[in-house]
Formats: sequence, C-alpha cells, structure tokens
Amino acid sequence: QEPRPSKLQRDVAGALSRIGWDHVFEFVTEEGLSIDMAQPKTMTAIEVDGPTHYLKCTDDKHIENGRTKLKSRLLRQLGWSVIHIPYFEWDALTDAATQEAYLQSKTKGE
Repeated sequence: QEPRPSKLQRDVAGALSRIGWDHVFEFVTEEGLSIDMAQPKTMTAIEVDGPTHYLKCTDDKHIENGRTKLKSRLLRQLGWSVIHIPYFEWDALTDAATQEAYLQSKTKGE
C-alpha cells in the first residue's frame, strides 16, 4: 500500500529540511515498520502524531493510543531513537521561525 502523507507530515518534513536535518521521508525498516521521517544511519525516527494517534479524551489530556505506543516500543527495541511531533504542539507554532526552533530543540543531539 502506497503511503499518503498528511499535510502535517509534509510541513514537518519541509521544516526539517530547512534546518538541515537530512532525512528519508516515509522510510520502511527491514522489519517492515514505516517511519514518517528517518535518518537510517543514526537510527533516528521522527513520528508526526496527528489526532488519530491519541485516545479521545474529554479534557485537554492527550494520551497516545496503543498502536502508537507499540510502534514506538518496537522501534526502540530495534535500536531506534524516536522523536514524536504531536499535532497539538505543532499547531501552536505560529511561523516558520518558531517551527524551526521547535525542531532544533527536538532533534538536538540526534
């Protein structure tokens, strides 16, 4: 099945490119796990988590669903560092400069 990246994923990928974080878009591991953006050499994964990655809650809590937690756990067991970009954090960033600063802080040391 051909991946269909969301606008959110494309926006994050574009901002990563602007800060010079080289990555493969929609990377698939040897084990068959799909990663939104990856640096295979450093085994760093960026997962862009839209609303479907969270349980429905009545308050402002955002709790990852089982599928999202399992994928992160599997990637970590395979030796990947996993960075999550939650939609509600990304949506609060008002311009390219704040998006880039946010990603710089998330990818620092990766």
